[in-house]
Amino acid sequence: MFTPATSPNQQPRPTTSRTVRPRTSVRAGALTISLAVAGVLGIAALPAQAAPAQAPAAHHNTPSECGGEGVDTTALVRYRTSVVIDAPLSTIWRLQTDVEGWPSWQPPVTTIERLDPGTLRKGSRFRWTTPAPATPTTPATTLTITSTVKQLKRNACVLWSGPAIGEGLRIDAGVHLWTFTKVKGGVLVQTEETWTGAQVEADVPTATAALGSGLEAWLRDLKAAAEARRPR
Repeated sequence: MFTPATSPNQQPRPTTSRTVRPRTSVRAGALTISLAVAGVLGIAALPAQAAPAQAPAAHHNTPSECGGEGVDTTALVRYRTSVVIDAPLSTIWRLQTDVEGWPSWQPPVTTIERLDPGTLRKGSRFRWTTPAPATPTTPATTLTITSTVKQLKRNACVLWSGPAIGEGLRIDAGVHLWTFTKVKGGVLVQTEETWTGAQVEADVPTATAALGSGLEAWLRDLKAAAEARRPR
């Protein structure tokens, strides 16, 4: 659903594709956080007006969905990016879907618990927390994120969504899609996420940059963890 943020000394890689649709009817505000799977939030965000890059373009032009569902196509805040990981698909899939193990390779995830037993599947729910620092318009807080798996195809894709709520900060709905495709050199992992809610929609470019930095950090962590576990 959400995206872990980068640490203060990390800069997101410029291999991204993002969409920012201006909205003039909302109040201007400042939001310098990045949620997620959502991680350490609020950091050096991508420049809001940076020119998007394609990585790789052929895959970014294909529809993004899992089981016929995808991110919120009406959302103002949206980011999409990808990376090729030189590791077995089974290793990458296990790291990503063993949500209780996220803190072992994603420092921004401070706590996590499954709300139902068994292998992650459609309908599974999990709750996790991540810190969000103070911004000009919101206080420092801890976000509690409750994610529900909407679609899942083993070794192919997973889609989850849910709210992120902290004292003085709320994202009404984050919808997060992951797809996994075998390619030359490893596995193409592509991710796309959308946010909705008054606070993030008050400053779409800044929120999009924050979301992007979190997704880039998540991919870096996933790549490092998966490649460290590949057979030698």
